[in-house]
Amino acid sequence: MRLQPYFHSVTLDTDSCKGCTICIKRCPTEAIRVRHGKARILEIRCIDCGECIRTCPNHAKRAIADDFSLLDKYAYTVALPAPSFFGQFSGHDVTVGKILQALLALGFTSVYEVAEAAEHVSLATQRYVNNSIIRPLISSSCPAIVRLIQVRFPDLIDHLIPIQAPVDIAARFAKEMIMRKYGLRREEIGAFFITPCPAKVTAVKQPIGLESSWVDGAIPIADAYARVLRILPRLEDTPSLQQASAIGIHWGRASGEKYAIGADKTVAVDGIQAVIDVLSEIEIGKFHDIDFIECQACRGGCVGGPLTVQNPFLARVNMESLTQELPDKMSPEIVHEFEQRYSTGAYDLESDIEPRPILKLDDDFTKAIEKMELLEKTLDSLPGLDCGSCGSPSCQALAEDIVQGLATEGDCVFVLRDGVQSLAEELLDLARRVPGSISNEAETSPGGSLQESMDEPEIGEQEGSGT
Repeated sequence: MRLQPYFHSVTLDTDSCKGCTICIKRCPTEAIRVRHGKARILEIRCIDCGECIRTCPNHAKRAIADDFSLLDKYAYTVALPAPSFFGQFSGHDVTVGKILQALLALGFTSVYEVAEAAEHVSLATQRYVNNSIIRPLISSSCPAIVRLIQVRFPDLIDHLIPIQAPVDIAARFAKEMIMRKYGLRREEIGAFFITPCPAKVTAVKQPIGLESSWVDGAIPIADAYARVLRILPRLEDTPSLQQASAIGIHWGRASGEKYAIGADKTVAVDGIQAVIDVLSEIEIGKFHDIDFIECQACRGGCVGGPLTVQNPFLARVNMESLTQELPDKMSPEIVHEFEQRYSTGAYDLESDIEPRPILKLDDDFTKAIEKMELLEKTLDSLPGLDCGSCGSPSCQALAEDIVQGLATEGDCVFVLRDGVQSLAEELLDLARRVPGSISNEAETSPGGSLQESMDEPEIGEQEGSGT
């Protein structure tokens, strides 16, 4: 199991960060701390969901992704547009075929819809649900959710369906077809995913359950959208390019996968906090009579991804409009191809999904026990308000940071306040105990001095002598 290093698409621009602490309360895995006036991301906890990108008022969180210049490295390039990409466009003359034609005009040699691969994954998932006794089964199509379960809900890993994501299926099918048709080697073909979120960028660079991804790059939807929008009006519709049905394209919105699976008892959850609430209830035994749960980290599904352009509600309307003229069921060709491939294990993950150990106090077991005891003691000394003023997202997180030497109890403003108050009271008590000699000096008149006050009795003695 890989422990280090981790690749992360989400990065921090420290120059733009103001240390406002807004991000630490929104991070679902408590992966952000603010120290010395700047945020820092704990890579072992980060799941690249993009919530910090969405909520940072200073735009200090960004996503690393690929750009169109990478196409020049390959003899043959194929565009893999996410289903949510189509929801970015509107207009009575906009069609799926036209959007695909625009991608070819941008320099791609061919296109393969991830929506088409999503239909394959829908059939594979349906087959898995029917043959498994585990309930509820959880979709593994959203990489941010898979990583969330690795970090916060490791006991639920067995509930994840071990099937590859549509983009991985799309890239492999496209490359295999191109290699057969043109006699090219795999490394000569560049497959580029038009992605709605940073979690999918990370999944390309560091996949879970796969040795390596067939995808060679991930380009943000926002970048591709700007280029496509400029040339779209002058293009002709090309219906022959479009292969996916409405079922596959609707994977780009919340409930689309659930609808495509067609299981008896299904639930669709979107938004990272809503997903956390549901996963917490599954941990305690609820949802046991549900067959399948679609979990999407972004509100509205992939159309709500941080790297998209349109409002997710508008994108959903656009998607409905674009798919009105498309078939509402999978083509017999896709079903036939699925049946041929399924028996070969073409859709299965290559390795197990492992939990990610985020709290390892010490490699030495004895020291780890000592640190755990210190952690509990430290936590008891904290106020339990989870205000975030210390730069940690909760008192529990601050206690962990203190034990690991990453923070001090003085970072808590309430502990610091009590300490200052206690110190002030001690100083006041000391002031009341000032020795008498120092007190007399303090009472000496402004024009006098300590030496003069000591000399006065001698003068009195001389006057009393009568000389």
